[in-house]
Amino acid sequence: MKNKGNFYWILILLPLIFIAWYFIKKADDKPLRLLPYFGKKVYHTEVKDTAYHTVKPFCFKNQYNENVTEQTTKDKIYVTEFFFTTCQSICPIMNTQLERVYKEFSNREDFLFLSHTVEPEVDSVPILLKYAKLHGVNDKHWLFLTGEKKDLYQMARTSYLLNNEVGNGDADDFIHTQNFALVDKDKHLRGFYDGTDSADVSRLIIEIKLLMSEYDYKSKN
Repeated sequence: MKNKGNFYWILILLPLIFIAWYFIKKADDKPLRLLPYFGKKVYHTEVKDTAYHTVKPFCFKNQYNENVTEQTTKDKIYVTEFFFTTCQSICPIMNTQLERVYKEFSNREDFLFLSHTVEPEVDSVPILLKYAKLHGVNDKHWLFLTGEKKDLYQMARTSYLLNNEVGNGDADDFIHTQNFALVDKDKHLRGFYDGTDSADVSRLIIEIKLLMSEYDYKSKN
């Protein structure tokens, strides 16, 4: 009878042990923390869900004279910035800092860099290609983009929220910002960083890894 009682206890305890192991394992897989969402949020009561600010569709040319659209970023996390090749102040610092990030993630197929010129009348496709090579970029993980000035400036202001000045991209309009934006695979803004501050760029590297772990966790659950 004693052995029979022990057997029943084993039958009771085994499922409990398994359940405890399962939830501990799930907790271990969770990212350490979730990054916030930036931009306007709209809560839809009928579906009980929140719609977050989303990057709008776009079409620009990269340093290889290829079209780059929102489809290029499909299923990719990416960092975006605005610069110009003749800049002698903040841009060299920003792109030197971005090189650190590029070296960290250039082997990831689900990661991308988009650097938009704010001076498209100067930064032609050949000039962007030369500039990319100066920064050791010879693949398609870091794309330098040009296009219509009004479209580039609208992206900076309304999609990436990197500039809050009023402007329409005309001849007198000029954007000069040192900030980077982190965009997730669903085209939501998840972080802003000072590209001239090495400590803030180190934070960017950490938060890219957190965002990757967030997607890894979602894919397993």
